[in-house]
Amino acid sequence: MAAAAADKAHLYLWVPNALLVDGLKVLESWGFRYVSNIVWAKRRKDGGPDGRGVGFYFRNVTELILFGVRGSMRTLGPARSQVNMIETRKREHSRKPDEQYDLIESCSPGPYLEMFARYPRPGWTVWGDEADPQVEPRGQQHRGYTGGRIARLPKLDPNVRLDAEFANRLGDTLRGQYISGKSIRQLANETGYSITRVRGLLEQSGTALRPRGRRPDNGLGTQIRDVG
Repeated sequence: MAAAAADKAHLYLWVPNALLVDGLKVLESWGFRYVSNIVWAKRRKDGGPDGRGVGFYFRNVTELILFGVRGSMRTLGPARSQVNMIETRKREHSRKPDEQYDLIESCSPGPYLEMFARYPRPGWTVWGDEADPQVEPRGQQHRGYTGGRIARLPKLDPNVRLDAEFANRLGDTLRGQYISGKSIRQLANETGYSITRVRGLLEQSGTALRPRGRRPDNGLGTQIRDVG
């Protein structure tokens, strides 16, 4: 990497939390000085922290990009308003969020090189065993690790009245999670809304609610109890 980088360059180096010290050593050995970091906050679809995965000391829901500079080189203008956090959902095992590319391209001038790349990207030079477009598959797929939009739900005071349009939008968001298998009680616990409010929002959005108690067989030989 030291030979591939220009005399004036930026480095965005992914490093797991447990290997932070090693990442700093690698950054320095490549001729960069550490300046800052960008935090990837791994989110569930509802915007909460995604705590799935291994945790020996803590359940890690973040990963770091170490930002280093070689020579004298400022970031571009958009970086002045760019927060040092990426909040997005996880995808297949070890895949980093695609949102990193737009951030890098807006904050640092090209040309761009990605090492250990998993996918090709227009305008980038990519090195890696999986970088060729013909390579399939790229990493182990896990159920629920599909990336996509975070459906954030706002905090609401218990007795606040909602206008119809806003309530419909909340109900649509809750409906997707309810249809995927979550109970009304689970949705209430995750959102902080009362069970009555969650039920009302679902009904207002036209959601067909499951009967309380056991729900019909889901086709996989299992029955799921809705305790909401």
